[in-house]
Amino acid sequence: MLTMAMFRKIGRLFTIKTRWEAWLVIYAIALGAVDRGRLYMETYPGFGGWLLALACTGVVFIAGGKLLDSVRPAEPAIVAGPYAAPLRRRPVTGRSRPTRQSTGRASAPPISRHKD
Repeated sequence: MLTMAMFRKIGRLFTIKTRWEAWLVIYAIALGAVDRGRLYMETYPGFGGWLLALACTGVVFIAGGKLLDSVRPAEPAIVAGPYAAPLRRRPVTGRSRPTRQSTGRASAPPISRHKD
């Protein structure tokens, strides 16, 4: 009787871990797709056979892209150069933006300097 541990060990044999393994699987899928496409072209002569053969080979691109994306480590969206970005520093002479001064009471409206 197979236990769960044995199923896990067998399952690890079918896990694609590296890009090299992904390329081998893509190659196998491509060989099968071309053979199936050739069979479709013999079975359905004309435009229908060509269309089915094209669909078979197009699936290789979709599956290959998914396989390669699944084994590639995530890359940052913005690649930094060899040097660190300069730090942004606050100006020494004062604040860059005016701030609202507190009146001391939370419910009081701000005091306007403009005369109505």
